[in-house]
Amino acid sequence: MVRLDSITLKQLRALQAVAKGGSLTAAGHILGLTTPAIHTQIKGLEEAVQVRLLQRAADGGGSELTEAGLTLLETARRIDDALSQGGANLAALSRGKAGRVTLGVVSTAKYFAPRLVKALSLSHPDIEVALRVGNRAATIEGLERGAFDIAIMGRPPRRPPVQAEPLGVHPHGLVAAPDHPLVGQGLWIEALFDEIFLAREKGSGTRILMGRWLDRIGDGRPYETLEMDSNETIKQAVMAGLGIAFLSLHTVTEELASGRLVELQAPALPIVRHWFMVRRDDEAPRPVAARLWAAIAALDGTYLPMLPDD
Repeated sequence: MVRLDSITLKQLRALQAVAKGGSLTAAGHILGLTTPAIHTQIKGLEEAVQVRLLQRAADGGGSELTEAGLTLLETARRIDDALSQGGANLAALSRGKAGRVTLGVVSTAKYFAPRLVKALSLSHPDIEVALRVGNRAATIEGLERGAFDIAIMGRPPRRPPVQAEPLGVHPHGLVAAPDHPLVGQGLWIEALFDEIFLAREKGSGTRILMGRWLDRIGDGRPYETLEMDSNETIKQAVMAGLGIAFLSLHTVTEELASGRLVELQAPALPIVRHWFMVRRDDEAPRPVAARLWAAIAALDGTYLPMLPDD
């Protein structure tokens, strides 16, 4: 018989430590416990849920979670997130605040998110705003786990189900170093596909949009990419002459204004999408989160970057 009421936080944290460390011994080092103590916690957890949670790792060394273990691991992470949120809110209340709201933003939005947080701190000084920046996958995962009250991204996810509200336009274009041979001339398709495209990781919103654009204008023609892990790295690489990049133009406003980067004229560019504010649709927002949602909507995108005039 499954006895969920007998599960303890210590048991769940032992499971998380095994998942992180890859063995009972490593989990013990992470938590400052002996290997037998970790074994006892896992054993008690397996007895409570009446299913095996660990198995020998595929490489023969250490342990890995079974499918049931992975399911319970997700539950453990949600519980940790909820406790962390609860603790942060209690701390905010102890400081005389009305509460704390966690705002998750995709990495491309970090170029304007601090201005947004500043505006919110001025209009709602009684609410603490915690800003968390990550890639698209991490931001969606945070929404799914309940780690974020509100998230800002370029395209609402299919899962989890969300309520979405547009915040303002989000232009994307092609940029190059000012001395690049293609600057100042209309781009022919042949010349464009001879270039190296510096790109974010697969799965990022910008990478997906770039792929769709190139497939459309090139009719599926292959192209060479050089993958990099951040917009800042891509910008530096473009300025160094390693290639050209399809980027959110909101990430390069300063470089375009100073002339360190130049926007290239290319077919069907710029592509204009929208920024969206999203929250889970299957959970009622906390009152402080609902207040900030309305406040962000009322700002009408005034915190978004302004592109330099041509």
